[in-house]
Amino acid sequence: MPALSQLKVGAVGIVEELTLPDEVQHHLMHMGFVPEARVVAVRRAPAGDPTVYAVDGIEIALRKDTARGILISVEDPNHADAGHGSGFFARRGRPRKAGL
Repeated sequence: MPALSQLKVGAVGIVEELTLPDEVQHHLMHMGFVPEARVVAVRRAPAGDPTVYAVDGIEIALRKDTARGILISVEDPNHADAGHGSGFFARRGRPRKAGL
């Protein structure tokens, strides 16, 4: 199963499992990184780390080490609806910003 750190900018992933220390895992879950949540890789820093992800209406910057502990399935880009509505931002509006 791929890790969130492998998600390309603009791609959508579905959170499957978190394999992080409990305190980090609980913090991320409170910010929306829960199983079945849709995550979009929004942009990556010029040096490649951190990456900004949109989840549950907020933008969160995560370092690769943290993102490696979030296992995802990659949503099929050819399936417009994919069972989750007409699009992440269409349903939730512009994300708020947060960092970790």
